[in-house]
Amino acid sequence: MKGLWLENKQLQLRTDIPIPQPPPGEALVRVRSAGICNTDLELLRGYYPYTGILGHEFVGVVTQGPENLVNKRVVGEINAVCGKCRFCRSGQPTHCENRTVLGIVNRNGAFADYLCLPIENLHPVPDNVPTEVATFTEPIAAALEIQQQISLSVNQRVLVVGDGKLGQLVAQTLALTGCDLLAVGRHRDKLANLEARGIKTGFAEAVTDRAFDVSVECTGNPEGFAIARRALRPRGTLILKSTYAGNLSLDASSLVVDEITLIGSRCGPFPAALDLLAAEKVDVQPLIHATYPLTDALAAFEKAQRKGVMKVLLEIS
Repeated sequence: MKGLWLENKQLQLRTDIPIPQPPPGEALVRVRSAGICNTDLELLRGYYPYTGILGHEFVGVVTQGPENLVNKRVVGEINAVCGKCRFCRSGQPTHCENRTVLGIVNRNGAFADYLCLPIENLHPVPDNVPTEVATFTEPIAAALEIQQQISLSVNQRVLVVGDGKLGQLVAQTLALTGCDLLAVGRHRDKLANLEARGIKTGFAEAVTDRAFDVSVECTGNPEGFAIARRALRPRGTLILKSTYAGNLSLDASSLVVDEITLIGSRCGPFPAALDLLAAEKVDVQPLIHATYPLTDALAAFEKAQRKGVMKVLLEIS
């Protein structure tokens, strides 16, 4: 089968990869659509020493698996867990000590004709959700994880820093809570997507220092972190949604003095994400900037790395 292979920070489209054989408890999925995200780009830059097929945002059709899923469109949670370690036993499987992670840690990913995942990771896609839209399930779930970690109310001032792919989804999902939300970024056209949904937006100068209860950093760069940090009132909460390829310098003393709560946030609830897509409460269509066939995956990655480009999809089958 074909697959986009990463090794030593180099991408190669290979055609000699064997079709995987699902072990007991797993299903074989023929991939139909997959999205390139910032984590894929960070892996290419060396964020984590991964070798294998990239890709973790996908929609596919089950070809081998339980009867109730065969020939059904599915999306899949990316962490394959052991079910036995202390985190699995305590209901925190995304931190499984023995996990593999689709296209990220010791498990070939979705930029290929086929992939394997545990059956328990798979979720059927509602019939009214188009395939290219369902490809956003994983990042929408990641955005919703914020609401699993903290409680938000209409009285809280919340700042989202970053108008890229993740920032757009975080802002749209947080807006549904009714909180007093401001999203800031660098690109007028991207901010316009959020303004069209009634979300207040602005550039960095729109942020008042020490005025927000919660700030969410979605840029993955030091400038974005600095904006998110200075926006917080004492005892505010800073949520980090992005991975960083390099080290981040910060003023730890100010975190102590202001008693800032710092929260890392990544994977989230797939059923809730699919429900939002089925109810059309999140709009992802403006985020799709290009679609390429898998055979042009190298060109797709070049496109995805260009300044201002949002989501690039690979159409696989």
